[in-house]
Amino acid sequence: MTRVLRWFREFGLPPRILGLDIARGLAILGMAGAHVGETGEFDLLDPSTWLAIVHGRSSILFAVLAGVSIALMTGRSELPDPARMPALRLNLVGRGAVIFAIGLVLEMFNTPIAVILTLYGILYVAIIPFLRWRPSHLLLLAGLLAVAGPAVLALITAVTLHPYGAGISFALYGSYPITVWLAFVLGGLALGRLRVERVETALVAFGVGLGLAVIGFALEVVGAVAGIGTSESEGAWSGGDGWSGYPDALADADPFGAVLSAIFASYPHSGGTAEILGSGGFVLVVIALCLLLSRPLRRVLLPLGALGSMPLSAYSLHVVSVSLIAGPGGFIQSNAFWALTAIVLLLLATVCSIFFGRGPLERLVGTAATAMAAVPTR
Repeated sequence: MTRVLRWFREFGLPPRILGLDIARGLAILGMAGAHVGETGEFDLLDPSTWLAIVHGRSSILFAVLAGVSIALMTGRSELPDPARMPALRLNLVGRGAVIFAIGLVLEMFNTPIAVILTLYGILYVAIIPFLRWRPSHLLLLAGLLAVAGPAVLALITAVTLHPYGAGISFALYGSYPITVWLAFVLGGLALGRLRVERVETALVAFGVGLGLAVIGFALEVVGAVAGIGTSESEGAWSGGDGWSGYPDALADADPFGAVLSAIFASYPHSGGTAEILGSGGFVLVVIALCLLLSRPLRRVLLPLGALGSMPLSAYSLHVVSVSLIAGPGGFIQSNAFWALTAIVLLLLATVCSIFFGRGPLERLVGTAATAMAAVPTR
């Protein structure tokens, strides 16, 4: 009983930032809903469809918070000292490698879930060159990737006639194209460097997020009116006749139309500029609200914070539970199962946090990262 009371008094207090744990917990529950919930298609004007907001946005929230976490573990608001950089690089490589491996294991359970952890692990490595960048430079690069990245990628794809390969299919054309998701992690890294625990930072993030969400929504409306970027379409390599057939093949690829679609695409996991700005802005608003409400509603939100303190373990348990209950290759789509998943995850995370402190996979990743960054004695 003493341990439980102490946990209720002390969990989430500084230097831990409870608001970030709460946001991370929401991301886990949102991704679970995107995987197994019955949500339909989101329509802002129809409240009965609002549960569909979890699609795409939950994983974006997860990615932005990854960037914030990387900032917190590499110096918080201070740029890491150059002398620390070798150890920090190895630490992140170790974390990324273990997370990537866990993602591969989860994919072996053969569920229809698009497991984010493989790309998540790669992002831990991809962010390394930017660890000493100032927040303004990080935000500039994130903005360039968000605004120009989708159009440039679409143009290159069309001009090269939809190239295919294991590497580019994984990194550029899957559910989580690295060009898009790196923008979210860079934005999170910048947010983490800007004293994210301060009320002033949360208020600014709320305002910026609201502005980005409005811009994204405006692009979506314009695209819908023009009939651009409103549905998912995929190009595929279909052979060719070399240079003699290239002009006709290029015309079929329609580079200009591809660029327009990349700008106005807003459906979940489209990787379009409208989605990046709109959903990215929504995510900033959610993070800001979690930071602001974590103080007055601390006791009520503690279980959600506990869930967010062990996201890797919770996410993995969710994927495994879908596989074990539905059977090999099977799947579940039920809001009742989503609700049951949420309750079980919240209870298990709270108990685990009270009696063990950290989740088992968080301990594994931490141990691997420490071992990777350790200086050899001989």
